[in-house]
Amino acid sequence: MIQIADIETAAARIAGHVVRTPTVVSPGLSDLLGVPVTAKLELLQRTGSFKVRGAAAKLLSLSEAERAAGVVAVSGGNHGIALAVMAAALDVKATVVMPRSAPVRAVEIAESAGASVRVTDDMDGAFGLMRRLQEEGLTLVHPFDDPVVIAGQGTVGLELAEDAGDLTDVLVSIGGGGLIAGVAAALRASRPGVRVWGVETEGAQAMSGALAAGGPVPVELTSIVSTLSAPAVSRLTYTHVSEWVTEVLVVTDREAVRGSLELADHAKVWAEPAAGCLLPAARRVVERVGEGARLGLVVCGGNATTADMIAWAEHFGLR
Repeated sequence: MIQIADIETAAARIAGHVVRTPTVVSPGLSDLLGVPVTAKLELLQRTGSFKVRGAAAKLLSLSEAERAAGVVAVSGGNHGIALAVMAAALDVKATVVMPRSAPVRAVEIAESAGASVRVTDDMDGAFGLMRRLQEEGLTLVHPFDDPVVIAGQGTVGLELAEDAGDLTDVLVSIGGGGLIAGVAAALRASRPGVRVWGVETEGAQAMSGALAAGGPVPVELTSIVSTLSAPAVSRLTYTHVSEWVTEVLVVTDREAVRGSLELADHAKVWAEPAAGCLLPAARRVVERVGEGARLGLVVCGGNATTADMIAWAEHFGLR
């Protein structure tokens, strides 16, 4: 299990390479949800999401031989961007494998940063190609099945604990589970009374599927939210969530897109649906906890284009 010392080590390692993002009380979201809401704005992070924390922590931990071999990662978008940008900054050759469902903009950014991008038909194929490239000698920077990466993502929770006021409940999106595992580890050590809730979208239910099955299982991916679409969680992330997370809530793609629009309207931030999914889940948490709830939302990323959002809104009939 990831310990607070691991997260503190990661924080020291990545200092100067990442942004300490704002942790702010949101009057607009507080009015919308009817309880005090604090937002951790990771969409303002370098590369537009929290992923650069784990990528930086891992790259900076590698030996000279591991760096010289070049690195490889699989990504639905944000991890690939983060790895490409950080590898370029550290003069490491990077290969990023993405499925065709990944945002075109993510592919473009990774390529412009100098990474070699390999595109596969689906996420299962992307993970398979990643494993083959690792076997050929590239150094793996896994998006979530790595304690160093999880500790890097846990620095989000460390900063939230230090910068936020009194909180009762923190909501975190789940793809493969690296972010919530790290945040839960940080909060368990620094704010043990705070409940942590995970949020997934229908058709990207790798963690809730694992919890129902008693361990990681492959899931069918149909969600539009590619940045949450892991074909399975890892034993490492599953263990952290099963031990330290109160519950994983599942919302629809339509609710996630609507949540992104609400974040723009009420919080004045441009967030992708992987963060928009937090708002419908937050309403459920408030219903269960009651008026005494004081929420923290980890707004994980903002790498959706205006064209993406317009298309999703039209598809779901959201105006």
